[in-house]
Amino acid sequence: MFKKIIAILIICLAIYCSFDALLPNTISTIDAPETSFSTQRALIQLKEISKKPHFLGNQAHQEVRDYIVKELEKLGLETQIQEDYSMSQWGNLSKPKNILARIKGSDNSKALLLLSHYDSNPHSSFGASDAGSGVVTILEGVRAFLAENKTPKNDIIILISDGEELGLNGADIFVNKHPWSKDVGLVLNFEARGSGGPSYMLIETNQGNANLMKAFVKANPEYPVANSLAYSIYKMLPNDTDLTRFRADKDIDGFNFAFIDDHFDYHTALDTYERLDRNTLEHQGSYLMPLLHHFSNANLNNVKSTEDYIYFNVPLFKTIIYPFSWIWPMLIIALIGFIALLIYGFKKKSLNIKDILKGFIPFSISLVVGGLFTFFGWETLKFLYPQYQEMLHGFTYNGHTYIAAFTCLTLAICFYSYHVFKGSKKTVNLLIAPIVFWLLICVIVALKLEGASFFIIPVYFGLLSLFLMIRQQKPSLILLALLAIPVLFIISPLVKMFPVGLGLKILFASAIFVVLIFGLLVSVFGFLKHKKRWSYLFLVFGIGFLITAHFQSKFTKDTPKPNSLLYVLDTNENTALWATYDDILDTWTESFLTNNPDRATALSKNTIGSKYKSSFTFTKNAAVKDIAIPKIEISHDTIINGERKVAICVTSRRNAARFEIFSDSTNVFNSFIINGVSAKKDEATGTVFKERLNNRLFSYYVADNEPLDMIFTIPVSQKTSIQVYEATYDLLKNEAFTISPREENMIPKPFILNDAVVTKTKITLNN
Repeated sequence: MFKKIIAILIICLAIYCSFDALLPNTISTIDAPETSFSTQRALIQLKEISKKPHFLGNQAHQEVRDYIVKELEKLGLETQIQEDYSMSQWGNLSKPKNILARIKGSDNSKALLLLSHYDSNPHSSFGASDAGSGVVTILEGVRAFLAENKTPKNDIIILISDGEELGLNGADIFVNKHPWSKDVGLVLNFEARGSGGPSYMLIETNQGNANLMKAFVKANPEYPVANSLAYSIYKMLPNDTDLTRFRADKDIDGFNFAFIDDHFDYHTALDTYERLDRNTLEHQGSYLMPLLHHFSNANLNNVKSTEDYIYFNVPLFKTIIYPFSWIWPMLIIALIGFIALLIYGFKKKSLNIKDILKGFIPFSISLVVGGLFTFFGWETLKFLYPQYQEMLHGFTYNGHTYIAAFTCLTLAICFYSYHVFKGSKKTVNLLIAPIVFWLLICVIVALKLEGASFFIIPVYFGLLSLFLMIRQQKPSLILLALLAIPVLFIISPLVKMFPVGLGLKILFASAIFVVLIFGLLVSVFGFLKHKKRWSYLFLVFGIGFLITAHFQSKFTKDTPKPNSLLYVLDTNENTALWATYDDILDTWTESFLTNNPDRATALSKNTIGSKYKSSFTFTKNAAVKDIAIPKIEISHDTIINGERKVAICVTSRRNAARFEIFSDSTNVFNSFIINGVSAKKDEATGTVFKERLNNRLFSYYVADNEPLDMIFTIPVSQKTSIQVYEATYDLLKNEAFTISPREENMIPKPFILNDAVVTKTKITLNN
């Protein structure tokens, strides 16, 4: 009994350490040495930066820019502002204003670039985490670096970019238009997609990562959180950062450092100074300082490589790396070792076919039932709690509680399955099925997802456990528990990382990871009596977490409901509508849309900017207000070389924040120039805006109230119509309306146009 208790404690301690090693537990103080990074000093700057939402074009945006320039100049750096128009691949046009500074190095070599962005997401986010945290990490890190009074070998370029939230526009004009871009050898980019948790390192490269990973290990950050699986998944997702422009446009490599937990705060009014996890900011600083010291003196001409490395982090050993070329040899060795152990086990009569086959039953049941139960369990919860659909992030405020609940329920399924299907008295036979599944997974990832090939490491330790169990009828449970540590160190964090990073829709992956871990721990759990009691214990815990999640499901001041409201004025028809993106109306939205709203058919063809492709849901007729409509002038309309060339200027009379331009998909545009920027042509057809989502051509985010100038060519015979939506974010403050503030348990919904007064004007060009 004593040995069993020690073995269980070792397992619990390993799980604890696997998470504890991901993040600093304390933060550096205000009186930290001048040459070291201080989180508390960085927080002073963050408080200033995140006082107000500061999206591109508003007054607070300029104030934040001025503050950052002042802080850089305090460090004795000469700054410059780069501004130009940029059209992103997302179809967003803006005129970002980048902040730049440069520290001269001793050699005429490639430069190290430190990167983050200072614009917050339109229109309600305070931008404390995204990416005020990155800005102050760089400001404080550069201050500490300069305090050493040492001249680096390489130049250090500081780029605090603008317009990142709109489509990486600031990075675009730096990479493609600034002369310094040709000097850059490596980029360190600091980002956020939540307000807490560990910061993940993700490499951005077009080629092999071998030299980058060797340098990262050599720099030796204290709390590395990185694995090649995460980056393999990242590359599949439509989540770009400023660093993407460096890689895609100029083949410049770099490292992303981004934290993703508490994802429900991302791009919302909750992204505040108060809610940013202090340990997370410390983690960002713990990356910057060693990497800044290393790469400011490294040879940045040698970061390119044709070879890829597997990498993953574990406590004590930090980051482990090895070449992709080892994947198949390691897999083949494991397969040969497994076959050899099977032969050895049959010769020793520790293994027999019948009991091995019986061992597949509880493991297979656990895997299938655990995965399906969690998948349909989450679908059921979304049905029972329809309010969760209003959180477009896909991660609810009580998401962590649901992860804990389904982890416990999956463990209950595992223990109960192994209780019912006891199989052989020799536990060693039960270990064969999990190892077979693990080896099968390793074959699949070697073929399809090479970044996950470090999964072979737990298999090797599983084979060692199998060897001990074959050799000894009663092996040491403590030793078997110690051999289980690698799977716990490597895989346990993935149980949480997957739903945190990809949303609760992927919660079933956590259940699968739990079963896979449990399978290799059968070497210990198989010797436990009373598996039924363990099952009931985890069932009670799981139900307890579900009950806790239920009481956390209500929207409160700390966990507010995202909602949306727009006023849309049709200037051609002189009619108006209240509109929303919400599926479930609340007391605030019902006061405008009533409890019997209309379906949003009138606006469904033209959906204004939504990251998650959500559409208007409900509308209600509204009183027509005296809203100043934009001035629209057709200054040029001629036929040249068989094409009709038209020039239109749209000027806002109410300081618009953005314009959305739509045209029916049947309309063909041969060319289109917006504020001097040409739209990209489709190679097959030679036309522009060939692929349109909901008839959208592009969005223009306005700075300094500059007009929208459009010059385009169309077929002579085409009857062309263009719809111009002009939006301001002042619905709650506009004097034409009397709108009460949201209740304290509500916030503006992110990722959509919100709190906006919109005018809709149709321009028709007859043939």
